[in-house]
Amino acid sequence: MQAPARSTYEIVDTCLLAGKIMLENGAETYRVEDTMIRIAEAFDISNPQSFVTPTGIIFSIEGTALTTRLVRITERSTDLRKVTIVNDISRRISRGELTAGEAHRLLKKTETDQIGYPFYMKLIAAAVASGCFLIMYDGKWRDFVPAVLTGGVGYYVFSRIQRLVSIKLFSEGLASLVIGLCSCLFVGSGLGQDMDKIIIGSVMPLVPGLLITNAVRDLMAGHFVSGVSKGAEAFLTAFAIGSGVAFVLAVYGGKGFL
Repeated sequence: MQAPARSTYEIVDTCLLAGKIMLENGAETYRVEDTMIRIAEAFDISNPQSFVTPTGIIFSIEGTALTTRLVRITERSTDLRKVTIVNDISRRISRGELTAGEAHRLLKKTETDQIGYPFYMKLIAAAVASGCFLIMYDGKWRDFVPAVLTGGVGYYVFSRIQRLVSIKLFSEGLASLVIGLCSCLFVGSGLGQDMDKIIIGSVMPLVPGLLITNAVRDLMAGHFVSGVSKGAEAFLTAFAIGSGVAFVLAVYGGKGFL
């Protein structure tokens, strides 16, 4: 027996909102589809269908006036805490603890809440991680502080440019260019020793590790469209990072900065 039209609309809206939050915050494509299907089935929706790509979600229910709904995804970031919250809400729905209306209100609150870490904490984490990556890649402790400063400056430039320009590759390319420039200045002034290790450690916070992981997992799950598109995005990001560093090294090698 089908649910009333208004109730069905609320269920579909809840499924789409859950999928939207997960996809915008770094969840894998197959996980988004599975969560939406489980929520719909928990509300006694028979044979729900979902199709998810990195830029859109299509959700359909057979035998109702709401044949198909589409949601566009225009912004993507990484906030696994929101993904965890949506997963918890989905489990509570499956256990029968939440109605569609209650679940939708919780999801709406999750979507609008600013539960991520403040910018200064992200900046400090990126800076310290840069120094730690330098040591991990067999760098010298003498270069730890230059790597921390270079990684912090690079992440700051990336974040600020990202706010001004919606083209992610541009902000990553410019940030890597600044990282290369700072590394060359540190080594040229005698404050740093191994320029290669400083650059490697400093660009690591910009490397799309989660994107590469999700691309592989989607390919293994049979989601070839999402897997290939995420892989292409990761490749272009790596190309932008490498291009920025290569440009600085080419100029530094030919003329020098100091």
